[in-house]
Amino acid sequence: MITNFFIPELNNHNVQELWFQQDGETCHTAHATIDLLKDTFGDRLITRFGPVNWPPRSCDLTPLDYFLWVYVKSLVYADKPQTLDHLEDNIRRVIADIRPQMLEKVIENWTSRLVYFRTSRGCHMPEIKFKM
Repeated sequence: MITNFFIPELNNHNVQELWFQQDGETCHTAHATIDLLKDTFGDRLITRFGPVNWPPRSCDLTPLDYFLWVYVKSLVYADKPQTLDHLEDNIRRVIADIRPQMLEKVIENWTSRLVYFRTSRGCHMPEIKFKM
């Protein structure tokens, strides 16, 4: 996917200022994969074993992890789609229905997570929950 889709698609855009953040899953950090990403992003790569190491407990920090995937998945699968077209339609609909006010709350919550993370020197964040 990286070789056949991702990198060719990036070549259609200006990626000189773009950073790439990859989670720390070991299946995503094969040497060949990291080498391809380093060739494309240089020092703007956040991943395990990369120029910028994946931050500890980062699922507590990344809105995509702590909010968006769970929220979207709960709505996308609510009607148990039976075909790929139905699944794709659900994904498009759910993403399109996300309102700016919800994203503002996500950013507010994300900011509080960063403050907590900094003041707690990287401790777990059990007290912080996403608030709608």
